[in-house]
Amino acid sequence: SMRILQLYKDYPPVQGGIEGHLQLLSEGLAARGHRVTVLYVALGRQGRHEWRNGVELIAAPRLLTLARAPISPALLWHAMRCRPDLIHFHHPYPIGDLALLATRAPLVVTYHSDIVRQRVLGMLTAPLINHTLRRATRIIATSPALAQSSPWLTRHYQRVRIVPFGLPPLPLPDPALVAALRRRFPAPNALFVGRLRYYKGVDRLIRAIALIPRGHAIIAGGDATVRGSDLVRLATELGVSERVHVLGAVDDATLRALYAIADVFVLPSVARSEAFGIVQIEAQMAGLPVICTELGTGTSYVTLHGRTGIVVPPDDPPALARAIAELFADPSRARAMGLAGRERAMAEFGLARMLDRIETVYAEALSQSSTPHRR
Repeated sequence: SMRILQLYKDYPPVQGGIEGHLQLLSEGLAARGHRVTVLYVALGRQGRHEWRNGVELIAAPRLLTLARAPISPALLWHAMRCRPDLIHFHHPYPIGDLALLATRAPLVVTYHSDIVRQRVLGMLTAPLINHTLRRATRIIATSPALAQSSPWLTRHYQRVRIVPFGLPPLPLPDPALVAALRRRFPAPNALFVGRLRYYKGVDRLIRAIALIPRGHAIIAGGDATVRGSDLVRLATELGVSERVHVLGAVDDATLRALYAIADVFVLPSVARSEAFGIVQIEAQMAGLPVICTELGTGTSYVTLHGRTGIVVPPDDPPALARAIAELFADPSRARAMGLAGRERAMAEFGLARMLDRIETVYAEALSQSSTPHRR
């Protein structure tokens, strides 16, 4: 067994794809007998040190937040004091790159996504990120497309390994809740799940629904950089307010029931910040066909066009509308795609499979680091 330090800016209960992955990964590795410490930044000025589900959690106090990145000088101090066998850093988090300068252990980096929105931040942190990627013994990319299309990764491709995200099987939904939601949302339904961020393109889903004569859009997820009230206003302006349901954040039980009453899952993302779309795996495990956009990232690796769903160009409401209308009109084809998606998700995107692959990467990183570098 290994002593592993996981490093990122946040950890659940903070919600997000990377945060959820980090918890599944850390608890999964701990269950396999590794000693896992997660170093991240607390939500407030108060640091914390606790054990949760077999994982040691060290939350460094937050000084302030800049361009969505929490700044914490204490993070550097903690990074220096930990003496793990291996460090697993989750990119992007530039303050983490800084903290890594104070460490010596072999490094594995998961490259979750390019820094897209903050151009200035990207320029300032480029030397740091370069340093981290040069030092890393192994770099994990979550899909072949991301590895091939990110200018950051093509430079280091010999050390890149592909490890897709994995999820545990979804618990079955509560039949009473499913029945209640069916009454509230008569079919056919297109479902979106996720935090409301600009790059998710949820407004494009509403524009697409306005272009087809029937069917509903159900939007589940808390406000982030986009407000639910603005989406409601857009639906009203387009005359489809009675066919667009903006639910805000929902609990897990409601979410599982929503997957059960949906006919299609839609991920209408418009920017490369959407590097994978973990939520697609959830939808597939629930047996739903998925409509996603081609971003040159992992979205179209998770959803195979024509087999487990339909891939459309980003920022193209008419194309999105055609795909939704197509699946609404042909329920047996939609179901077949959903079943193919479930089969693939169980085989390719299961949690045990992911943990096996990560342990293999760790073993490679450790054996490589123990052999002296020959010039």
